[in-house]
Amino acid sequence: MNGKQPSEVWSEYQSGVDYNTSIDLYETVKVNENMYLGKQWEGVNAPDLPKPVLNIMKPTVAYKTAMIVSDDVAVSFTAHNSAPYTDAMAKLLSKQVERVIEQSKVKTMHRDLIRNSAVDGDCCVYLWFDPDVETGQDAKGDIKAEIIENINVLFGNPYITDVQRQPHIIIAQRRTVQEAKKEAKDNGTEGWDTITPDEDTNQMERGDSKLCTVLVKLWKENGTVWAQKSTEKVIVQEAKDTGYKLYPLAWMPWEKVKSCYHGQAVITGLVPNQISINRLFAMTIRSVELNAFPKIVYDSTRIAKWTNKVGEAIGVNGMVNDAIAQPLRGGDVSAQVMQIIDSTISMTKDLMGASDAALGNVKPDNTSAIIAVQQAAAVPLELQKRAFYQFVEDYVRVMIEIMSVDYGIRVVNVDEELMQSLAPAGYGMPIMTMPVDFSQLGDVNYELNIDAGASTFWSELTQVQTLDALYSKQIITDAVSYLEAIPDHYIKNKNKLIEQIKTQQAAQMAAQPMLPNTPQGV
Repeated sequence: MNGKQPSEVWSEYQSGVDYNTSIDLYETVKVNENMYLGKQWEGVNAPDLPKPVLNIMKPTVAYKTAMIVSDDVAVSFTAHNSAPYTDAMAKLLSKQVERVIEQSKVKTMHRDLIRNSAVDGDCCVYLWFDPDVETGQDAKGDIKAEIIENINVLFGNPYITDVQRQPHIIIAQRRTVQEAKKEAKDNGTEGWDTITPDEDTNQMERGDSKLCTVLVKLWKENGTVWAQKSTEKVIVQEAKDTGYKLYPLAWMPWEKVKSCYHGQAVITGLVPNQISINRLFAMTIRSVELNAFPKIVYDSTRIAKWTNKVGEAIGVNGMVNDAIAQPLRGGDVSAQVMQIIDSTISMTKDLMGASDAALGNVKPDNTSAIIAVQQAAAVPLELQKRAFYQFVEDYVRVMIEIMSVDYGIRVVNVDEELMQSLAPAGYGMPIMTMPVDFSQLGDVNYELNIDAGASTFWSELTQVQTLDALYSKQIITDAVSYLEAIPDHYIKNKNKLIEQIKTQQAAQMAAQPMLPNTPQGV
């Protein structure tokens, strides 16, 4: 039996927690989250000091997130070899992956994923096959995606970032006891009724949550991924062979740290700057308050009781013209205080790559210069963009792996060209729909070149303009080839237009008279 004992998995989980504790991951994530959300005076014991927040972290992270995910992400598939069947499967998978990305809302998750990476240091998306999803055909089930916090992903070898090279991966889930009991009972495991709540101080939970930790352990045996669920003492789901060759998750650190699978966040390292800005501004406000509303010193032998009520008379003993009270003022605030605050804010933003020009917080006197500065400020983010595109490619390959194992035979929509390419595989359904056995994908995943990149309106417009120029100059002479290269959403009923042109071309060919064979040499 390939299953692991719950105590063994729990021990491996604790080893991962100990490693994360040794690099101060939990405290770093907690501090970074508070800094990003504006809770920047957490734990400070200063009851008489005002607590202003000049949050420079949130707009900076928002800027970096927007720069990475503002452009839509497109994935292209090309075959390493020119075999017709491989080309056909590349086109088929392109459409299926696009559908799964839309249905699983992964594109919507991109913003939160990049935000997690920038604030916490890493982001992770976990994919699995839900067999209960209705598809409108005999084959049920579809791919689901979920964001996992970096503190809940523990690598078997924490010194490398490559997911697929890990000896095992443990995903910690905080679930209700009732939910965990139900799943364990449905799976027929013993001791399901003994599952009890537990505490996890690293999750920043508040109050009695009535949750328990369920560990999903993934490991590889004989080239395939095995999975098991358990609590500290109870098996929730017995070990099973998923059939996948790839771990079903993708991982992206913001900035790689040597010999550590956790990356460094944007905020980490600049927290002392934020604290100094808030503290200086708080003390400046306090000084202004003391000077604007000074303490009153009065002669208690002549005034029994002082009152600050407006318009109320104060009775005195003796001459009222004598000085019997005076304000007690503190020293004026030096102008250098505000200068150092402004300078610290400006320098911190510059170091984070989010200057005022990059954020657009400048007067548009010289728009050309502003645009040039903004473009220059975006250059360092190309490293994170490349990492993000690789992240997308990784989870797309996982999607293809899940399709090949769990999809089975499904009816898919195809065009005529794809139908003709797949026809040798033994299919013979009407055009536009046909059954496809996804288990035949086999190693197609490894025969494909998958490229992820920005797919904006302007890049598509450039593509269309280039095609127009090539067609007008008769470099492209075939109308069918021209239409097939144009993005589908630019022309409605594009496939029908292509079919009509092909029909006209066939009719013209049939109407041409057959010329007699001409002897060679004549």
